[in-house]
Amino acid sequence: MGSEGPKPVVIHVTGFKKFQGVAENPTETIVSNLSDFVQKRGLPNGVTLGSCIILETAGDGALPMLYQVMESGISRNDASSNEQVVWKPSAFLRTCYPDGLVWSDRNWDIEFLQFAKGFYPRYRVVGYYGRSIDSIPLRLHLGVNGGAHKFAIERQAVNEASFRCPDELGWQPQRLPIVLVDGGTSQARQTSCSVEAMVKFLKMKGYDVMTSDDAGRFVCNYVYYHSLRFAEQKGHKSLFVHVPLFSKIDEETQMQFAVSLLEAIAATC
Repeated sequence: MGSEGPKPVVIHVTGFKKFQGVAENPTETIVSNLSDFVQKRGLPNGVTLGSCIILETAGDGALPMLYQVMESGISRNDASSNEQVVWKPSAFLRTCYPDGLVWSDRNWDIEFLQFAKGFYPRYRVVGYYGRSIDSIPLRLHLGVNGGAHKFAIERQAVNEASFRCPDELGWQPQRLPIVLVDGGTSQARQTSCSVEAMVKFLKMKGYDVMTSDDAGRFVCNYVYYHSLRFAEQKGHKSLFVHVPLFSKIDEETQMQFAVSLLEAIAATC
């Protein structure tokens, strides 16, 4: 028997809205425009762009929405999924999300540009490609590091919330465990993705990118820790990448980097 190739992967992408000190978050722009950008450029075989969602830059208060977003990536055959097929004519499936309706064809490989109108202000769906059957779900979280001059692929998140300023819902924890049952604030969770291989792939394409073991202690780390924990429980994958401000690396380059990052994930994870 011949060796099997890499298992198909569906990559669900999130970005963040503004927060104190960052009036315009580049990840909101990147994620909002990613589906159109990918549609023009294309992706390698076996890679599907799933949902592209903008999250409120908040911790505890936005946690229910974060878990609804993560649950939405689970297969429809999984009884714990928050997605519900509510109508099925001969050609299409209509899928109901917590914040609106998006369309995809029943083979999960075509995007329809009907964007959801949010019932929840904390996040919105800005695009949806769908899901390959028997594929591995991966959640790619993009966040901004206002002081950075290069891209950083985060290897881990730690179980500590110490916010340097209040989040967008007014919460500012200090030295609190993110998940109490996980133990103390020194607990860390690592991504199962090959961070070093991704960095090598991206450097070969000319990007200024590094590995990082410190995602901070603000909302980025908070979301990443929950996402890594959820991924471990479900047998999925999770990855967080910090990007600079557009004043440090321009928007066009960052859009190209985002697509190259999807390619790197497909080639290495």
